[in-house]
Amino acid sequence: MALAPILDRSASRLRGFVRRNEVALIGMAIGIGAVAAVLVALISGAVGLCHHLFFGVPWGKRLSGAMALNAPLLALIPMAGGVILGLTGILIKRWRPRRPIDAIEANALQGGRMSLTDSILVTLQTIVSCGFGASVGLEAGYTQIGSGLASTLGAAFKMRRGDMRTLVGCGAAGAIAAGFGSSLTGAFYAFELIIGTYTPFGLASVMAAAIAAVLVASWLGVDNSFVAHLAPTYAITQLDLLAFFVLSIACAIVGIGIMRGVTFVETLFKRSHAPGFLQPVIGGLAVGLLALATPHVLASGHGALAEIYRQTQTDVVALCLTVLLKSVASAISIGSGFRGGLFFASLFLGGMVGKIFAGVLPILSAGFTPDPAVYVTVGMAALGVAVVGGPLTMSFLALETTGDFRLTVVILMAATIVSVVVRRTFGYSFATWRLHLRGESIRSAQDVGWMRNLTVARMMRPDVTLAPLNQKIAEFRDAFPLGALQWVVAIDAERRYAGLVAVTDAHLAKSDEEPIASLLRHKDDVLLPAMNIKQAAEIFERTESEALVVLADIKSRRPIGILTEAHVLRRYTEELEKQRRDLSGEKWLGET
Repeated sequence: MALAPILDRSASRLRGFVRRNEVALIGMAIGIGAVAAVLVALISGAVGLCHHLFFGVPWGKRLSGAMALNAPLLALIPMAGGVILGLTGILIKRWRPRRPIDAIEANALQGGRMSLTDSILVTLQTIVSCGFGASVGLEAGYTQIGSGLASTLGAAFKMRRGDMRTLVGCGAAGAIAAGFGSSLTGAFYAFELIIGTYTPFGLASVMAAAIAAVLVASWLGVDNSFVAHLAPTYAITQLDLLAFFVLSIACAIVGIGIMRGVTFVETLFKRSHAPGFLQPVIGGLAVGLLALATPHVLASGHGALAEIYRQTQTDVVALCLTVLLKSVASAISIGSGFRGGLFFASLFLGGMVGKIFAGVLPILSAGFTPDPAVYVTVGMAALGVAVVGGPLTMSFLALETTGDFRLTVVILMAATIVSVVVRRTFGYSFATWRLHLRGESIRSAQDVGWMRNLTVARMMRPDVTLAPLNQKIAEFRDAFPLGALQWVVAIDAERRYAGLVAVTDAHLAKSDEEPIASLLRHKDDVLLPAMNIKQAAEIFERTESEALVVLADIKSRRPIGILTEAHVLRRYTEELEKQRRDLSGEKWLGET
């Protein structure tokens, strides 16, 4: 019996130590990165086992690298995966009806809080999807389980909101770094896509997680070499730079088309009124039929991309057909309900687009012999930026893949062009586009959740002073002398809100016998408890009011509180200052 208090005190001291010590946070990040690498190895191994058992793929080979299916009946395997997802989806919806939250949404809106149970379920669904050949990547499952684990650990230590978001980024960084064998790629994936900003004080933790993940993944023998580590010695000319510019624009257009395509497929399924559990079955059948034309459409595309790098001849027509089929297969897979992402699919498609450019340029310009490997790498990064986002992430991926610094500068240029084009014409990455379709307005993982959490109900003053609408001004003056308070809420005979009365207006009024109804302000300008601080500030600015009443709801018009613009602005400033302190690291420099 006496052991429980001792354990509680020890746990409390440990939590306090971790919360106050930056080195402890880095230690947690290293552990998260290492565990994320182990999970990536397990997920990758499980998918490889599925491909070996179901498709007969030899160990060490990739499904998408096959030139043809071993037997036509293997085209039905994606449909079998759809059956599993459809039936288990029914049970999961009954058990956990709420939609799972991914790392970007968690960091933008939930202060880094994720459900580990939901993350495990999403990861298992991703394994089934990719393992049965759906045209999706595993990176979504990697980041989901890595971030979910980190969030759960942070919640157990009761970490601050900013630290929780950093830990979620560490989980994602470790997962991506292990999956690609690239620590810088994993780290900047976390900064650009999961945390939403780069901070010097977050660098140590995120980078530590990424490096630990790469080391553990290497020790476990994770196969993350989707291409040979090239070091192109090709001298880039001015004609190449012009071609890269056009290639970047083309990749931006293809990326937007793929994202729109997923939405189009989802809309078709909704309009078809097909039962939800049948949709992945239909989608799996469609993907299987496409695989009869080329197995390159199956799974994420690791093997197919490696094959493109190795090919010395360029069949432009065949590549164009493969780009079309892979794009359609990816849109069908995700649009019909398979779990997974478009991270690697975008790299594969971009590589093919780059190879097409390398094949077409000699026809357009006699005597020009571009290096296909260079164009594959540039296209891969450019389309990756268009779909996934993160220009620095893709640039570092190219650097760590090729080891060519000069080529990395070119890729950074292409990534910048694509980023600007997609942002100006479309405005979303694939992840944030999906959130937009669900009604969310976020465009990155930057923390805007604190605005939504800071509601009018939390900021208002509930002690409302009421006065009857028919009360005479003289009586009102006697009840509320100058300096007692500033605002009084007028109500009608049914105790419904009628308007606000400024005490100074009553004392300046010339008539004593008129009712206070003649002094009412803001009869229709009101706030509701669920409104957040941003919405409240916008209403104050639009109405040019100093104070507004808070109603329980519009129908009853029952006043439950009052809120002033000064208090809203003060709370907003306080929260911004807190965000600044998190970014600058002042919490580690003096705050306890």
